[in-house]
Amino acid sequence: MPSPHMLRSAELRADTAAHMVTTAFGGRLFGIPGTHLAAVRAPQPLPRGSSPWHYWWQAHYADLLVDTGLRNRTRLADMDPIDLADTLVRTIRLRNYGRWTNHFYDDMAWLVLAALRLDSLPGPPRGPKPRHQRLRDTLGSALRSAHTPEFGGGLYWNRSRNFKNTPATAPAALYFARSGDRERAQNLIDWLGKTLLDQDTGLYFDGVRRSGGQVSVETALYTYNQGPVLGALLELGGAANLERAADLVRGTAAHLAQDDGGGPVLRTHNSGDGGLFTGILCRYLAEAAAAPTLDESARQLAGSLVTTLAERLWQGRATRNGLPVFSPDPRKSADESYPPGGAVELSTQLQAWMVMEAAVRVVRVEAVRGVREES
Repeated sequence: MPSPHMLRSAELRADTAAHMVTTAFGGRLFGIPGTHLAAVRAPQPLPRGSSPWHYWWQAHYADLLVDTGLRNRTRLADMDPIDLADTLVRTIRLRNYGRWTNHFYDDMAWLVLAALRLDSLPGPPRGPKPRHQRLRDTLGSALRSAHTPEFGGGLYWNRSRNFKNTPATAPAALYFARSGDRERAQNLIDWLGKTLLDQDTGLYFDGVRRSGGQVSVETALYTYNQGPVLGALLELGGAANLERAADLVRGTAAHLAQDDGGGPVLRTHNSGDGGLFTGILCRYLAEAAAAPTLDESARQLAGSLVTTLAERLWQGRATRNGLPVFSPDPRKSADESYPPGGAVELSTQLQAWMVMEAAVRVVRVEAVRGVREES
């Protein structure tokens, strides 16, 4: 059974990762007071908000601030983490030319999921209506517009509307499940199971596209595609969904982890957008580890995948200017991945923070379960 010391250690690691991101990357958008945005790399020679613009990286930054704020209210960037998340969400709209919507439906799904969590925080009401209701209405409507009968269902990836995929369909299904539209959520999950589930691995392919009048399946298998599918299956519940969730955890361990002699370690997808992928998977593996309705062996397997990766990333960290830097690859140290003197990418550091937060949840759940078993 995890000791109180183990839980405190996991929390300190997550706090350290949070402090690293908010200190090294966070700051005002173009120096405007009352704003907050993360630079895409550090050190950043250009003002925050300069190109390239990664809307969905910022959405995950907001979600992580909620994670930290739910654990404790230690100030980050001299603000309460929940207030900082609210400021970040407002700044995303400002940087996005005053709009909530953008070209990619998966981007919008990630932001509306973060906003829903902000509006669902426990405690006294924060206003006469949810603070982010307009965001949720706007992005929810956009997501519903991308759910069409073409290809048999599913959600388009972007406004070009020639590709439906797991990266857009799964987080949208999770949002609909959490916001009360469970029938639509189940419809989307069933479409994924019918259209993009690989029967050989139990994992979900990337998507289905039309090109030159032909329809073809993109068979790439990415860690982050499995995460929101797992989250939606758990959120919807029911015997069939939970059985599929357990199978997905086992498929992830069998086909998306590498055993280098120290046990299975989840693979990662380098830098750029891929630098976020396995962190997203770990968020939902931690939910699986905490799900009392899920098969016990699947819960334990999900938790061990998270804590093993967290330990590898922590042991491989480097220190630059008094702050930790995490490797995007658990098989390499941060000094190998990011040689001293070079820039570090935001996505990879958000991933490490996500893994550390997921590990906190796993350790806490295991500690509570151990106490119950002893009593």
